[in-house]
Amino acid sequence: MPAKSISTQGDGKTFEQLRQECLQKKRLFEDPDFPACDSSLYYSQSVPINFEWKRPGELCENPEFIVGGADRTDICQGALGDCWLLAAIASLTLHKETLARVVPNDQGFDRSYAGIFHFQFWQHNRWLDVVVDDRLPAVRNRLVLLHSASNNEFWSALLEKAYAKLNGSYESLKGGSTLEAMEDFTGGVGETYETKSAPTDLFNIMKKAYDRGSMMGCSIDITSSAESEAQTASGLVKGHAYSITGLEEVNYRGKKVKLIRIRNPWGQVEWNGAWSDESREWNVIDSSEKKRILQNSMDDGEFWMEFEDFKANYDKIEICNLTPDSLTDETKRKWEVNMFEGNWIRGSTAGGCRNFIDTFWTNPQFKLTLLHADDNNDKCSVVIALMQKNRRALRKEGLDLQTIGFALYEAPADEDHLGKDFFRYNGSKARSKTYINVREISERFTLPPGNYLLVPTTFQPHDEADFIIRIFSEKAAGTMEMGNTVDADLPDPPMPSLPEEETDEEKGLRRMFEKIAGSDQAISARELQQVLNGVLSRRREIKFDGLSLNTCHSIINLMDVDNSGQLEFQEFKVFWEKMKKWIMLFISYDTDRSGKMSSYELRIALKAAGMHLNTKLLQLLGLRFADENYDIDFDDYLTCIVRLENMFSEYQGTVPYGIIV
Repeated sequence: MPAKSISTQGDGKTFEQLRQECLQKKRLFEDPDFPACDSSLYYSQSVPINFEWKRPGELCENPEFIVGGADRTDICQGALGDCWLLAAIASLTLHKETLARVVPNDQGFDRSYAGIFHFQFWQHNRWLDVVVDDRLPAVRNRLVLLHSASNNEFWSALLEKAYAKLNGSYESLKGGSTLEAMEDFTGGVGETYETKSAPTDLFNIMKKAYDRGSMMGCSIDITSSAESEAQTASGLVKGHAYSITGLEEVNYRGKKVKLIRIRNPWGQVEWNGAWSDESREWNVIDSSEKKRILQNSMDDGEFWMEFEDFKANYDKIEICNLTPDSLTDETKRKWEVNMFEGNWIRGSTAGGCRNFIDTFWTNPQFKLTLLHADDNNDKCSVVIALMQKNRRALRKEGLDLQTIGFALYEAPADEDHLGKDFFRYNGSKARSKTYINVREISERFTLPPGNYLLVPTTFQPHDEADFIIRIFSEKAAGTMEMGNTVDADLPDPPMPSLPEEETDEEKGLRRMFEKIAGSDQAISARELQQVLNGVLSRRREIKFDGLSLNTCHSIINLMDVDNSGQLEFQEFKVFWEKMKKWIMLFISYDTDRSGKMSSYELRIALKAAGMHLNTKLLQLLGLRFADENYDIDFDDYLTCIVRLENMFSEYQGTVPYGIIV
C-alpha cells in the first residue's frame, strides 16, 4: 500500500480543498507559495528573456492535460539545462503505475478545471503533494521551457513547474543526474555501473533488481557532441537513454545463455546482431521458450541481446531500486529497507573523513547487523545510500552540495559510540569508492553476516549538512543509531568529616573558606566568584578570563543541599573535590595545550565525568558553548558540566532538550 502523501502548501490546505474553493468562488487558482514572478524563475541573475506567464487556455484553443497517454514524445527540452530531469520523466512514462502516482489522474481541463494541478514527489522518506497554478513561462505565446510535442498538451510542463517549486526555482533545476529525479519519482535508491569494470555477478544483480521492480536504464558514451544520437552499424544509438525491460537465461546448443531485453524510447531503430528479432539464434532454442520470450515482438524499439554483447556495446547502467511502498503486490521480491536521519554540525558531529583522525570519530555512527545470508549464498547483499538533504533548494542561499562519503567497520559487541582509538587502530571493511559532491552516493557490498559500524561523513571537518542513510538488504537487517545513551553515573557526596579528622588539605581549604565567608560562615555566588577567579588565575594551563556570575549561581544551585542560596563549608568541600576532577579532565582533553578544549572532545570529557549524552544533546551543547574556532573555554566548560550534573540530579537520568541552554 503506497504511503500517504503530505500537503506542502503554506496554508496547510490540500489540492482538493483549494480546487473546491476556486470552483465555488469561480476564480482560477494563483499560487501564493510560488508566484508568477522572476524570483520563481531565477535567483542568481535577472531573467535573461522577457517571459510572460500564460495559462494553457491563453496558449491554445483546447488545452488537455494528457493527449493519448503520457509517453516520451510529450517531453521536449526548452531553454533550461535540465535534460537529466527530462530523461527521468521519459523513463517514468514506461512505468505506468509509478507515473500514476507522480502525475495523479484526478485533474484536467474539464468541468473541474480551476487553474490548479498537483504532483507527488518523494523527498527524504516522505511523499509530498505539490500544488501549482497553471501559469507557465512563455515567449510570444509559446512555452520556452519543458513542453510537449503536442501544442495542446500540458502535463509535462506542469510537472516541471511543480518540481521547480519543490526545489525553490526553475534555475535550481540546472544540472543534475537522471538517478536523482528517478529517486524523487519513486522513493528508490540509485546505483550506477560501468559495464567495462562491473562486478562479475552483474547479470545476477540486474536480474534481482528486475524481479524487485527496479527501474533500469543504459546508454553508450559519446566522445564528442557530434556523436550524440549517432546510429552505429549494429543499430544502436550513442548518447541516448535506453530502458532495460527484461533478463532471461535460455538453453542454447547445450549451454545456458544470458539474454537482456532493451527498449529504445523512439519506438524503432533496433539492434541487428545476435538474438535480435529475426536472428537465426531463435530457431535453435525450444519453440515454447521462444514463444514465451518473443511474445508480442515486433519492430517496436524493443529487442534482445546476449549479455556479453550488451556489455561490449553499452557503457553505463543505471538502476533505481524501489522501496516496498513503491511496488505492487505482484512484485516477485522486495527489498528490506532501513532508514536513518542525521546532521553534521560544526563543533560536535561534523568530524570530516578518516584523514582527520582527531575529529573523525565524532561523526554520527550507526550499527548494522546482518543476520541472514542471501538465498544460495553465504554472504549478505546490501546497498548503502547516503543522501544530503535540501541542497538544491539551498543554492539560492549560496550553499551547494557537500563532498560526502562513508566507511563501514566491523563493530565490536555491545559498544556505544566508538572513540578515537578504535578508528586509529582498526581499518574499514568497506567504504564508498570516493568522496564526491553529489546529492546521493550509494554502493553495493557483499558482506559476511555480522555486526558493522557505518560512519557517514563530509570530506572536510566543520562542513554542515542534514542527511539520510538508507540501507537496502535482501534479508531483514538490524539497525540502530549509536550514541543514544543518556544517563549519568555520579558518585554520592562524601560524608562530612569532623574538624579534628580533617586532612592538611582540608584544613587549608577551611581557612580559605572562613576568610572569605565572614561571620555568617557561608559563601554567596559573588564570594564564590572571587575565590575561584583567584585560584584559577594562577593555573597557567587554563586560558582564563574569569568565571561569570551565572556560572557561580549554577554551582550554588548544584551544591546547596539546604536551599539557603549559599554554600556552607561541607557543601563547598564537596564542590572543591568535584572541581579538582573537572580541572584535570579539562587539561587532559586540551590536546593542543591551547588553554581551551576542542568542542569535538566534549563527548569523551563528559563521559569521563560520568555523564553520557546522545548525539542530539551534544550537537546542542556544541552550538551553545563552542566559539567560532570550535573551542570551549574553561568558564563555558564549567557552566556546561555544572548545569548537566544539576539536571541529571533533578531529572534522575534524563535531560530535557529545552533547558540545555
